[in-house]
Amino acid sequence: MPRKPKSRKVAQLPHQTYFKPAGIPLRHLQEEVIRVEELEAIRLKDLVGLEQEVCAKQMGISRATFFRIINSARSALARALIEGKAIRIEGGNYNFSPGSEACSHCGFSASNIQGEKGQTEEDKGPSAAKEISCPRCGEEV
Repeated sequence: MPRKPKSRKVAQLPHQTYFKPAGIPLRHLQEEVIRVEELEAIRLKDLVGLEQEVCAKQMGISRATFFRIINSARSALARALIEGKAIRIEGGNYNFSPGSEACSHCGFSASNIQGEKGQTEEDKGPSAAKEISCPRCGEEV
């Protein structure tokens, strides 16, 4: 008997949940469904620009699982764009878990914004100056 799938952590819910090609009535369109955790994977990797390992850690999943999720999302987006389908964002196996820190410049929110070269302040040692930068805009947090 397979084990129950692990919930994925999602830090940002979509503001819009439906997109369609312009000029085509909705009744004539087929849909591609993208799950909320797939959208979060695209947001973290493609929009924010984090490495896959960091993305997976923020979502509370393995790197292999993250890879499968983002590939599924990218395939659905490609099918929708190439074949002129509408995109519906809904469902999935996730827990909404907004980040505890936010960048004052761009508003990016992450549970573990890291310092230079992927090191946290603890890794740098007690004598290091506090230089934590936002992964989205690069400004000091």
